Parts: sequence; structure tokens; C-alpha cells
Amino acid sequence: MLGYYVLYLRNLLMAPLRDEKGQDLVEYALIIVLIAVLITAALIALRGQIESVFTRIATSLSTT
Repeated sequence: MLGYYVLYLRNLLMAPLRDEKGQDLVEYALIIVLIAVLITAALIALRGQIESVFTRIATSLSTT
């Protein structure tokens, strides 16, 4: 009877280590982080062009 409880507790404690459901969540999170880093790098690289577009928009709105 004691062996049953020891086995039960061992399986209960080892279950999270065998569970792979969280692996998908981690993979999706890594993909989202990668996309965010790429978007940030693109915005930094194109900062001058983006700034000039918004400056032209602001200028055209203020003159009308």
C-alpha cells in the first residue's frame, strides 16, 4: 500500500516534466519575439524615411 502512494507521488511530481503542452506556447512566444525584433529593426533602419513622410503629411495638413 505504501508503494502505491510512493509511485503515485512520483508520477504526480514527474508529470510536468513529461508534459509537452507548454512547448507549443514557448515556440509561439519565440516566433512573436522574433517578429517584434525584426519590426523594430526595420523601423529603426527606415526611421528617416518614415519621419519625412510624416513631416510631409503634417505640412500638407497645416497648409490646407
